[in-house]
Amino acid sequence: MNKAFRYRLYPSSEQAILINKTFGCVRFIYNQMLANRKTIYEQYKDDKEALKQQKYSLPAAYKNQFEWLKEVDSLALANAQLNLNTAYKNFFRDKSVGFPNFKRKHRDRLSYTTNNQKGSLRLIDSKTIRLPKLKDVRIKLHRQLPLNSTIKSATISQTPTGKYYIAILVEFEAKLEPITPTVESTLGLDYSSKSLVIDSEARSADYPRFYRNAEAKLKKEQRKLSKRLKGSKNRNKQRRKVAKLHEKVANQRKDFLHKLSRQIANAYTAVAIEDLNMRSMAQGLNLAKSTNDNGFGMLKTFLAYKLAEQGKQLVKIDKWFPSSKQCHYCKNLFVELTLADRTWSCKHCGAEIDRDINAAINIKNEGCRILGIA
Repeated sequence: MNKAFRYRLYPSSEQAILINKTFGCVRFIYNQMLANRKTIYEQYKDDKEALKQQKYSLPAAYKNQFEWLKEVDSLALANAQLNLNTAYKNFFRDKSVGFPNFKRKHRDRLSYTTNNQKGSLRLIDSKTIRLPKLKDVRIKLHRQLPLNSTIKSATISQTPTGKYYIAILVEFEAKLEPITPTVESTLGLDYSSKSLVIDSEARSADYPRFYRNAEAKLKKEQRKLSKRLKGSKNRNKQRRKVAKLHEKVANQRKDFLHKLSRQIANAYTAVAIEDLNMRSMAQGLNLAKSTNDNGFGMLKTFLAYKLAEQGKQLVKIDKWFPSSKQCHYCKNLFVELTLADRTWSCKHCGAEIDRDINAAINIKNEGCRILGIA
């Protein structure tokens, strides 16, 4: 099994300078290779056979022209090339992903990835990690890596507040015994804009809406930021204040979702959940703040790996499945149901139905059918 563990890094001032140089070099190489690909395409786009025979530039080709690229980790530059290749594959696989864009210094995430080669990346002790080019860096190892695990790679990143983190990817043997789900131990989850999710047992997650709670303070600090002179020290100080507020909201959301997903994963053998397109929902229903604040997509990700680690299953139900419009008693469809209708009466059996609970039960039943345990 492969799994990543994220820790806080505390580099010295010299190490921080080299890390920031690496961020810049990785961004530069990525942009140079992307520009090279675009130039070749424009030159040979009318001749597909000639286009296929063209060779794109590699990171090593730029080192003679730009000597400062030799200062940083060569594997970080090589991984930038792999990231560009992945971006191209994702675009041709799904056009909605969008064509690869040039990376920008002040907008894109500051990070780079390096690999472990013959022990170049390893833990020295509980407070120190050895990294290529950086040597020994202080680390906050708040939890241990799995026993007998092998470090494969590491991604070093910096947050907008100036904190450094490292995500260590390890490979280890895990004894997974698949657990056979039952109807009783299967849970259905329906998305709710107000409370994040409603489950098939009529319980609400009661999401605290962290962004909404911090919105007034954010507005005040962002208003101050807009009045600061660009490039000034005061603007940078204010930018960090705003970034800290956003980081706090993100950490609160992530903490809540981790605890909720762990509670569900431990209590049930299978979970059925709708495979919704949250981006489209945010844009199309004028619910961007609530949708993005909920972090429903993050909850699905957390549930998927936490259930898989225990040999359990996450079943994704098609987004077009009529979970809200179908009566879970008699399976009759109420086609006229609108988003404003929170309760409705079934015309076939006369049952009084709560929209969200009904949808959660239908999602559970559909999940059981897919698992073959209905």
